[in-house]
Amino acid sequence: MDAASFSLRPVFAILSLLTLSAGCAHTQGASHEGQPKVVALDIKGTDQVKASDIKEKIVTTKTPWWQRLNPFGKPSYFDPNTWQADLKRIVRFYQAQGFYEARVDDAKQEPRGEDAVALEVTVHEGSPTLVTSLNVTGLEELSEEHRARALEDLPIAQGAVFREEQWAVTKETVAQRLHELGYAEAEVGGEVRVDLATRGATVDLRVQPGPRYRFGNIFVATDADPQVNPRRIIEQAQGSVKKGEWFSESALADAQARVFRMGVFGAVKVNRGAPDREARTVPVVVDVREAPFRSVRAGGGIGLDAARQEIRVLGEWTDRNFFGGLRKLTLTGRVGYAFIPNITAAFDRGEDGAPNISTPHGPIFQFSAQFEQPRFLARDLRLQTSLTAERGLEQAYNYIGGRLRGGVVWQPRPDFSISPTYNLELYNLNGQRGSVDQATAPALVLGCPADSDRAECNISVSYLEQFIELNRRDDPLAPRHGFYASLSLQEGGGPLLGQYTFVRVLPDLRGYYTFGPKDRFTLAARLRMGTLLTPAGQDSAIVNRFFLGGGASMRGFNTRRLSPMSEVSSTSDQPADRLVPIGGNSLLETSVELRVKLFSELTLALFHDSGLAGIGPLNFGPHKDDIRLESGRVFGDHHYHAVGLGLRYATIVGPIRVDIARRLNIGQPLPILRSTADAPTALGGLGDCFGLFGLKDGATENYAGSPEGLCTFFLSIGEAF
Repeated sequence: MDAASFSLRPVFAILSLLTLSAGCAHTQGASHEGQPKVVALDIKGTDQVKASDIKEKIVTTKTPWWQRLNPFGKPSYFDPNTWQADLKRIVRFYQAQGFYEARVDDAKQEPRGEDAVALEVTVHEGSPTLVTSLNVTGLEELSEEHRARALEDLPIAQGAVFREEQWAVTKETVAQRLHELGYAEAEVGGEVRVDLATRGATVDLRVQPGPRYRFGNIFVATDADPQVNPRRIIEQAQGSVKKGEWFSESALADAQARVFRMGVFGAVKVNRGAPDREARTVPVVVDVREAPFRSVRAGGGIGLDAARQEIRVLGEWTDRNFFGGLRKLTLTGRVGYAFIPNITAAFDRGEDGAPNISTPHGPIFQFSAQFEQPRFLARDLRLQTSLTAERGLEQAYNYIGGRLRGGVVWQPRPDFSISPTYNLELYNLNGQRGSVDQATAPALVLGCPADSDRAECNISVSYLEQFIELNRRDDPLAPRHGFYASLSLQEGGGPLLGQYTFVRVLPDLRGYYTFGPKDRFTLAARLRMGTLLTPAGQDSAIVNRFFLGGGASMRGFNTRRLSPMSEVSSTSDQPADRLVPIGGNSLLETSVELRVKLFSELTLALFHDSGLAGIGPLNFGPHKDDIRLESGRVFGDHHYHAVGLGLRYATIVGPIRVDIARRLNIGQPLPILRSTADAPTALGGLGDCFGLFGLKDGATENYAGSPEGLCTFFLSIGEAF
């Protein structure tokens, strides 16, 4: 090597030592309370590298402003030894970015009072080093197709600035691609020669692909006395790893997901064994650790909303090997008490002292038994049945009844499933009383048959459902990449009997894209469209209708409050004084959200939500004078919009989410089903945000979404979608 060039192998070794020393320096210098506090840290001369990126690579940090205001906070102290090491780290960071002429020209320490110091560094970046040539050897014996796939769009390219991180990623990328093509023993190395005089880098990428392998036999490593037959494990793994097919890392990952999805293992790892070079095969080893087959869970919770409050306790018992064969039986129970709209409504009285007649509170429960039979007729087919008994309280009605569900789940891949089921629902519905003509109230509010009692009715809903799901998200709780798509089709009545004939269609699409420096930004979008079709002259049952609003829905409305409404009275001696949602036959919901990572655990979200829930089916036609058709029009006046912001704090159970939304004044008031044409003045909204920032006088009766307030607040766990 001459004076103007050098190899990067010793440089990488030095970088490793500096990384270790950074950890040591941070441990030693983080609690020097006798030293001054760092109140400012400025890096000047950074034209081609961001100062924020440099600050993330050094140990010395500035005390945040909120720590300076917090008497119990721990400030960042200045340590001279750590600071000198940081100056070297700055130069080394520049070199890793291809700036081998970089140096620190000046480093100032300016006292600020008796116990504080301001730091300032001036750097000289120099010119970057460019990749002058990229030489690849070792792939001569591969086919042209395999060579092209291994070298396509590499992070490092001729003419670009040479960065050591990209060099490491390039080697890893080529190795992964060759493994995916069947070259299980492929190794990638090489060296980089940097000429300081010409500021050029010669990159030599050396590849040893080795032979191409096919999958061989599958072996299982498990507990000493396993309860799960190894043949069952091998059978699941064979869904992705097929003997005789070309080896690939993705097939191993799919096999691992398949085995873990059996639901009886606490840990699963699928690896390749030692290759048989003579037979050109690779064995597969499935390493599993069985989890307890029986489990008990218990808990409780509260639900707080502007339209509903609830307290509840719940429990669950699961046997994952019920009568052997990995059959799964789950018994769940939930008992609680609900108040609508809030706990104070339970004590409302009329002027004559009579109690509230609109059933504003009461006990609720749900008990269910779920049974699952794996490998039902085929490896990828599961039988699932469930029986549920429940009592509930909604804003427009209360109910007691049960549901029966039975069907199969075909899941040929971990991310794709099709589930056809038969469903039977039997309910006794008791609607809220109000100013609507009592003769038609059950039909309008509940969808009861026309000859039903004015206050309640018994209904039966019998239908088939086909649910198709494709889930390519990287994380179901806080996704950052991928997409999700599902489609629900329901067909009721006809030969299935039941009191309702209908077709219900509900597709759901979601996408996620992460970008920007250090993947700080995630753009998420969702689209749901639903329509409920019934024969002419027949209404739909309220249990099958669409409701929107809430923390996981259109956030411009509280839970289920984006819906056609019906009037009710709170007490027996008053006219209608509030509205309750009764659901609609159409649904449209969109959401676009930009999530910005502020710190490692804290994320800021900006979002725009829109939605409609119309009386009639979804339609894309022109304006209609009929409110039933107009309320379901996609581009109509009952399509509402909201903007908002939120914070997410990452935890092991998912992000804790706080969202505040403000509905835009675009559109008409919510559609109200009533017997008279004139709206009671008591039902007009205030058009404000939590009692503040109201609309101008004269605009408070007919604003978009009236009578709902313009602003909402939600606290929950998990992303909205």
